[in-house]
Amino acid sequence: MFEPLFAFIDAPIMIGLVALAALLFGADKLPKLARSAGQAKKEFMMGQIEADQAAAKARTDLEAHMAAESTASTTAPGKDEHGSPTA
Repeated sequence: MFEPLFAFIDAPIMIGLVALAALLFGADKLPKLARSAGQAKKEFMMGQIEADQAAAKARTDLEAHMAAESTASTTAPGKDEHGSPTA
């Protein structure tokens, strides 16, 4: 079976990573980094929602177009698409 990629990261490792980040970036910059990461995630999620909505609209437009096209192409034998007799 597949296991999560970061399943081996437990509490002591997370504490060590936070301490290492504090040493590298400085304790005063960590809140700014966390805030910017949160804003980036929010913007990504909003973009994903917009893309999903655009895809759903395109799908419904295509289905409506296909339905209209199929009803227009269904004509009686010996008649054109307007219902007039063909010669």
